[in-house]
Amino acid sequence: MWIRARAPLRISFAGGGTDVAPYCDERGGAVLSATINRHAYVTLVPGGNQITIQSLDYDASISYGIEDPIVFDGQLDLAKGVIDHFRRAEPFPTGLKIILHNDAPPGSGLGSSSALAVAMVKALATFLKLPLDSYQIAQKAFDIERVEVGIIGGKQDQYACAFGGFNFIEFHRDQSLVNQLRIPEEVMSELEYRLVFAYVGGKRVYSDIIQQQVDNFKEGNESAVEAMDTLKELAYQMKNALLVGNLAEFAQLLDQGWQNKKRMAEGITNPSIDAIYTSAIKAGALGGKVTGAGGGGFMFFICDPFRTHEVQEALRAQNASLVDLSFTNHGVSAWNAPESRFTSLNNHAI
Repeated sequence: MWIRARAPLRISFAGGGTDVAPYCDERGGAVLSATINRHAYVTLVPGGNQITIQSLDYDASISYGIEDPIVFDGQLDLAKGVIDHFRRAEPFPTGLKIILHNDAPPGSGLGSSSALAVAMVKALATFLKLPLDSYQIAQKAFDIERVEVGIIGGKQDQYACAFGGFNFIEFHRDQSLVNQLRIPEEVMSELEYRLVFAYVGGKRVYSDIIQQQVDNFKEGNESAVEAMDTLKELAYQMKNALLVGNLAEFAQLLDQGWQNKKRMAEGITNPSIDAIYTSAIKAGALGGKVTGAGGGGFMFFICDPFRTHEVQEALRAQNASLVDLSFTNHGVSAWNAPESRFTSLNNHAI
């Protein structure tokens, strides 16, 4: 039996950055996010006496013995870290071929790497028959990615991908609390109608931006710390506006959040992003932001519902690529995929 798992990617509306230590440990963080219909996929094929990891996105493949030590050398280190974590706790009964695929390009700002970690945790837990709930999956993925492998970043992505849907997540030193929001269907549909997503590309050095944000907080940079405090407060306000369906206020708060986010660290914006943002606002967007840490990737805007097409045209004029996305309420999942029902692995089916 093959095991296949998928975890949804996410967009963050407010509070991004307040989920990064030491800010969340000392002051508490809060993030409002929603998962979208783009996913990270993992396929496990048991058998043999080797572990093989194949990334379709990077066109890379590595193999080693089932008991060989892991070497972290910059090639597929996150996937290696998840395997090593589970293997140290319980020896694998057989070898594995692990195939990875992501719907979003690297550096998209949609939490793609964390979604992959979450999907791998779910797939391996299913393979080893470990009954992990959503909190345990998210925390394990966070511990592996941020602590064991040492990839700098926050906590929101793992929890958003594990739970799915619209979530207001609060972060503290020893606890993360996921509040799953029941957004009326008509509000969710109207929000989708007013949203415009665009891929703007650009060089996005995620780790540098996060490290500067951490340094600014540790050094007591007044402007940066004040911006983080404001972003956290805006997350609460945006949650309330969304719950009552006040999308005009929601969009205005989104704009306030973007103006404050730019104060957290250099590199979050640049002249190209500023030009795209200004163009969209002039065309009828009420608020928007760059997804993830900033610097490039995806942007999204909430628009005047009668001017959405004008915003789309303005983004095309800025050479941004429009993308059709929608919200999804499911979190990470896994299932058995009997090989006999599909094309054989030798024909590269996943």
